[in-house]
Amino acid sequence: MSTLKLKKALESRLSNSEREITYQREEETLRVTDTLSGKGVTLSLNGLSARWEKEKDQLLDDLVYHVEEGLKATRKDSGDELLSRIFPVIRSASFPTETPEDEHLFMQDHTAETRIYYALDLGNTYKLLTNNKLKELKVEESQVIDAAKFNVKRLSTSYKQDQVAGNTFFFLNHNDGYDASRILNTSFLEEMKKQITGEMAVAVPHQDVLIIGDIQNKQGYDILAQMAMQFFMNGRVPVTALPFIYENKELEPIFILAKNRPVEDETE
Repeated sequence: MSTLKLKKALESRLSNSEREITYQREEETLRVTDTLSGKGVTLSLNGLSARWEKEKDQLLDDLVYHVEEGLKATRKDSGDELLSRIFPVIRSASFPTETPEDEHLFMQDHTAETRIYYALDLGNTYKLLTNNKLKELKVEESQVIDAAKFNVKRLSTSYKQDQVAGNTFFFLNHNDGYDASRILNTSFLEEMKKQITGEMAVAVPHQDVLIIGDIQNKQGYDILAQMAMQFFMNGRVPVTALPFIYENKELEPIFILAKNRPVEDETE
């Protein structure tokens, strides 16, 4: 019986919603990863098809048992490890509050323009947490919020900067899915505030960028507005084209009128 048939039999027995199964054809290896722990078990299928012909389902049972026990081991003492992979993500206020399966996403209000959602990092991607998922994982809402606040502070805050018409702009663009989330790192914002000599403005036009502006003149506001709109229109996950003034650890959404100082949104 061919290796591919053994692969399909194993996938049928091992598949579920909390596992990711990948097959490397050249190496003839099957990798089963637990998406909660991020760890997994790799099976080498090379040469096993001949054994399967002789041992029938006994070999299949043994392989499945080996994988199941290995995955259970990755879950042991994984409470702290699980919390270490929870991050906040910034979304627009118009972002859906439920999944397509009608499950409520766990979220909090942030500003009039943005909300905070919470995600479980899976390595190359992440999955937004629902209220039901929190119950399934047996973690309290306060634990998730506290863990996310701590974890976002662990992210790199390196940036590039540019000067335009006497104004300095700082760009955080790590492409890790959490660039906009860094707006929640108050310690970082306060550090930036110390080196800014003008008015501090912040923008999160899409998920993968955070812009901080040291605004020195009226032209600086126009430049920031143009930047924010351009990023917003080109972003893979748009958030808001409306910048914020950062003052006293608070974010105040502002409208920027062409060639004029910003006027605060009186509807807020």
